[in-house]
Amino acid sequence: AKNLNAGDILCLYGNLGSGKTTFVQGLAEEFGIKRRIISPTFIIVRSYKVNNMNFYHIDLYRVQSKQDLLGVGIDEILKDEKNIVCIEWAEKLSDLIPQKRIDIRFKHLDNDKREIDIKRYE
Repeated sequence: AKNLNAGDILCLYGNLGSGKTTFVQGLAEEFGIKRRIISPTFIIVRSYKVNNMNFYHIDLYRVQSKQDLLGVGIDEILKDEKNIVCIEWAEKLSDLIPQKRIDIRFKHLDNDKREIDIKRYE
């Protein structure tokens, strides 16, 4: 969290149960968000106010089309430099995926072990 700034977009990849939501929960806690963070699988987008920026948690698991993405305003969310955005199942963004982003890939090794690969694109 210390290395993140407003405008950062985190694209999270990994199978079910690989730790994406748990990662977002820890990040939100570091930003001082007191509300319980749960995966927004059915509503797709949740936002939380943090000082003078917004923390967005987006779950694209149920998204079927680009129209679904545009319908929740994802393009506006991604363009707003006051937002920090965490996107689970980011592969579903397809051509909407921003060039400037941080890819975080989760690999489930066993019940309590994960391998996490982080790569920043400028």
